[in-house]
Amino acid sequence: MFALANVLIIIGSAIGSTAEILLPLLTIYAVGVYRPTRAAWISFGAGSAAAIVAGLVAAARAPALPGAAADASQDFVGVWFNNTATAIVFLLVATLIGTNVGSRKRYVAALLERAAQLARERDAQAEIASAHERERIAREMHDVIAHSLSVMIALTEGARASAPEHPERAQDAMGRAAETGRRTLAEVRRLLGSVRGDGGDQQVTRAPQPGVDELPALVTEFTRAGLPVSLSMSGSPVRDPALELTVFRLVQESLTNALRHAPQATSVSVSLTWTTETVEVVIEDDGPTAPSTTGDVGRGILGMRKRVAFYGGELEAGPRSARGWRVRATLPLERSTS
Repeated sequence: MFALANVLIIIGSAIGSTAEILLPLLTIYAVGVYRPTRAAWISFGAGSAAAIVAGLVAAARAPALPGAAADASQDFVGVWFNNTATAIVFLLVATLIGTNVGSRKRYVAALLERAAQLARERDAQAEIASAHERERIAREMHDVIAHSLSVMIALTEGARASAPEHPERAQDAMGRAAETGRRTLAEVRRLLGSVRGDGGDQQVTRAPQPGVDELPALVTEFTRAGLPVSLSMSGSPVRDPALELTVFRLVQESLTNALRHAPQATSVSVSLTWTTETVEVVIEDDGPTAPSTTGDVGRGILGMRKRVAFYGGELEAGPRSARGWRVRATLPLERSTS
């Protein structure tokens, strides 16, 4: 379109018409707005060349016009220079206006595209974060519910077996099962409250996560459920709530598996060894059968692997050489040097 406008202005200069003079200005403005800046300046160069040619044509026919002045101001060079300079100045103004409007238009479009891209990235990151949070909550729910149900089942079975001859023991076991259920219900409410974010019971929602200090109570709970557990800890624990929660869940899941799949075990040992660089968690039992790696236990072991992998540690879970099952986790530590 711009090329056609240049041709028309040359033709118009030859026949003495000025109707086409606005066409190059409008087209070069449109080029500056809708095309890249480089294309606009190339068009300006082409338009300037067309203006030079049109000026030559107009100057050549100027002496032939009726009433043309014969003084020096109206000679060929003067007419050509005036016409060409005027046309180029108008083309330059139109180019500058068009490129300025086009640059701003492209800048706004780039900002909108960037904002849309950031929104897509934000949504993607939010979806990833939500998926990770759902996975974390599901892992926590599995650990809490699987552990508590296993303990409650063991306690109620023991209560049923001892009820005919030792009703007081049965009552005590049922009381501990009820206590375990209430504690589990409170922890589940806390987890669900953190997911919903609805406020809820602030005392439950803000309850601290279990850590190393709760391990003796955990061992006592399993011992009352009929699992002979012993606990030993050496070294100086690192007070990192997230790390302590990981250690607690490793022990909890391992003891839950032992209670469910090796109830005939005569010895279950839990050993924590803290060094300057690592913490090693070892849970061993001498039950006649080893936990299966399918079903719920398989998911529990997978959850333990993910917890350990989060810290860049290593987890070994499998049957012992002689009898029973062994879980060994090694987690690297980051101690403060201050």
